[in-house]
Amino acid sequence: MSYSCFSTFLIIMALVALVVFIALYFVKAGYGIFFTKQWGPSVRNRWGWILMEAPVFIAMCFFWFFSERRFEPVCLCFFIFFQLHYLQRSFIFPFLIKGNSRMPLSVISMGIIFNILNACMQGGWIFYISPADRYSPEWFTTPQFWIGTLLFFGGMFINIQSDSIIRRLRKPGDSKHHIPYGGMFKYVSSANYFGEIVEWTGFAILTWSWAGAVFAWWTFANLTPRAAAIYNQYEAMFGEEFRKTNRKRIIPFIY
Repeated sequence: MSYSCFSTFLIIMALVALVVFIALYFVKAGYGIFFTKQWGPSVRNRWGWILMEAPVFIAMCFFWFFSERRFEPVCLCFFIFFQLHYLQRSFIFPFLIKGNSRMPLSVISMGIIFNILNACMQGGWIFYISPADRYSPEWFTTPQFWIGTLLFFGGMFINIQSDSIIRRLRKPGDSKHHIPYGGMFKYVSSANYFGEIVEWTGFAILTWSWAGAVFAWWTFANLTPRAAAIYNQYEAMFGEEFRKTNRKRIIPFIY
């Protein structure tokens, strides 16, 4: 693929993210707290997450393996960072899930499509489209690499910690919803989503690429409306008990 075609691909992906961002304020994706049978056939949440997230891990391995740049230090570092997230998301996180919640196959299918396209964005840019001299070893000394790395791992920590807090909310046999406390939940009702936005913003900065920026925009566009819906759901469920926590939805002190 030429640089111009790749740029067009990124523009299309960014515009689709805008449509998704708007649409998700009107339609609640039917998984997690918003699961309904109206979304069609479903599978257990654990298998849903594996089916949805594993394709991007596998696709990135192909992009890496067939690239002549696969052992260039900076490109290899980007690859390892990216794969660390999806190793956890695809093969560790699902087996930590408790309960018998389900995920619609329709949601899984949409997730698979996006994840493969995202592998094309990130893997395509890092290993094939970026100029050959773009990521020389000197990149490790740049401010964007170090700032991006700190944000990436800081966001990953927040995301994993928040998921752990959510898992511990229910005791065995409990199927009720509870208000999460601790960590970044002190500031936002969707701390796990906040962590993921920080993480991929960090990746966009450390790669200093439009491909990374479009992924960060997609993360924001997908998770921000859902965080708003979860906030409203908590308000409806818990009323004053939730309102007195004075949390924002997804961005501390802002939204």
